[in-house]
Amino acid sequence: MKLKKSKKSVRQRGKTNHGHGARKKWKGKGHRGGSGMAGTGKKADHKKTLINKKYGNSYFGRQGVTSRGTKKDKLLKINVGDIERNYNSLLKRYGEGDILNLSDHKVLGSGEITRKINLKVLDISKAAKEKIEKAGGNAEILTKKDEEISEPIVEETKEE
Repeated sequence: MKLKKSKKSVRQRGKTNHGHGARKKWKGKGHRGGSGMAGTGKKADHKKTLINKKYGNSYFGRQGVTSRGTKKDKLLKINVGDIERNYNSLLKRYGEGDILNLSDHKVLGSGEITRKINLKVLDISKAAKEKIEKAGGNAEILTKKDEEISEPIVEETKEE
């Protein structure tokens, strides 16, 4: 029978976990991967703020050459039927007298129109133009050049 038991710390020399299972389980730091940058993989949510502060947002995600996607059509579109249905509210918002100034819209031909409407539009489909003219209205197509470019200033130089 053993009378004097040696201390646990003496018995555990050379062992990593001292009887507490995995090394990370007795640290008192939750489920961290360890200290410092340990455990900073793609899904290391608890370290993301630290990494973003230190390295910026380029640490996560793909870098380098990626294929160029197709260009998104950002043009605002409105149908003839929608103009007919919401004419009064459109006139309040975009009206210039009796002319609807939809200079940032393309008018499409879906729906029916009965009233005579005068429009200023960026672009218009063939079907929409036919429907508007059949109802007795007209559509003036604006180009970006009309809006942006004014008279260019040209300096004349004298040749000697």
